[in-house]
Amino acid sequence: MRALIYGVLLAAATLGVAAHGQPAANASDARVRARDLGITIGTFTPGPLNAITDVDGVLVGHATIIRGEGPLVVGEGPVRTGVTAILPRKDVWFQGVYAASHTLNGDGEMTGLHWVRDMETLVHPVLITNTGSVGAVHDAAVRYMTERHPTRSWATLPVVGETWDGQLNDVRGRHVQFEHVAAAIDSAASGPVAEGNVGGGTGMVCFRFKCGIGTSSRVLPADQGGYTIGVLVQANFGGRDQLRVDGVPVGRAITDLLPAVPEMAGGYPREGSIIVVIATDAPLSSRQLERVARRAALGISRTGGTAGNTSGDIILAFSTANVMPLNDPPRLFTQQMLATDFVEPVFRATVDATEEAILNALMKGATMQGADGRVVHELPYDRLAAIMQQHGRTVRVPGAPQP
Repeated sequence: MRALIYGVLLAAATLGVAAHGQPAANASDARVRARDLGITIGTFTPGPLNAITDVDGVLVGHATIIRGEGPLVVGEGPVRTGVTAILPRKDVWFQGVYAASHTLNGDGEMTGLHWVRDMETLVHPVLITNTGSVGAVHDAAVRYMTERHPTRSWATLPVVGETWDGQLNDVRGRHVQFEHVAAAIDSAASGPVAEGNVGGGTGMVCFRFKCGIGTSSRVLPADQGGYTIGVLVQANFGGRDQLRVDGVPVGRAITDLLPAVPEMAGGYPREGSIIVVIATDAPLSSRQLERVARRAALGISRTGGTAGNTSGDIILAFSTANVMPLNDPPRLFTQQMLATDFVEPVFRATVDATEEAILNALMKGATMQGADGRVVHELPYDRLAAIMQQHGRTVRVPGAPQP
């Protein structure tokens, strides 16, 4: 029986991942991104893909598990979860990159950050999953490295982040296994990044709408360095009344379409969590990257996030500009660093890309039914457009006649 269950899980992961890190067709494929609706954040230009993979060398892959319906049975399902892998470079197990982190609120987890803080480098893929699967994904990452990269000499401290998907998923069932982690890493590629109900974001909810994975990027003008900044988020936070889209209080105007979740003392919990991963090709030190990571908090707040008491808001930033050999490093390095006086445009781009990545996660999230038949609705584009219109903004609704 156990062999049969693992066979089904492996099939789900394999069928959920196709070439270039794109999942098989799902409901999010029919949804569109913020810019497709005419919502433009900030003044910097996005990269060609408007994704974290616009940073040269960065790869993203997903494994998605959707299985079962009906009442929740812990250990059996329904399952609405997965894992997302971000590789700073294809050979990250041997060539590290400068990195840093920032915790806006700590009711969450991202393993491996003590290493990142003290050694100043990232030498693993960044893996994002659900709260209950952190241990299994961590173990799978060590196994993957041991089997696939046996000449890696040391530092088995994987980076695994999480948010809680228990509204839709059997989060205590710990359904993400080695096969899924391997599928996410093996499928990681440059190119467009799937968003919404995919990978670690499969069962995630933000502002009480269906949400998940989102990404965005910015390219600085040539006279400001021409650097690329990319952001990927797993968004799972916020109360409905907090939601703001490009400054417009959209959530206050949509008081229905709420998930059937019992309220806690004091009302519905609005805190949730978010994982933010920032990549750039700007040559930044770990100290500069820590400053960049802090700026992502401003992008979160623009959408309405307030880093509540039970929120896990964890941000990781890395630069691909300099390489740190893990095995047999030289005693001395010669590397380039951007002068601090010229970092400010990177800050601005990070704030804008974080805000838009969250909006993309929200716009691409598609209505999903999960554990106990609970339904989490997608943000309706027509109602979004009507609210934005009241505030003097125009939103293009897909399929609707345009003026």
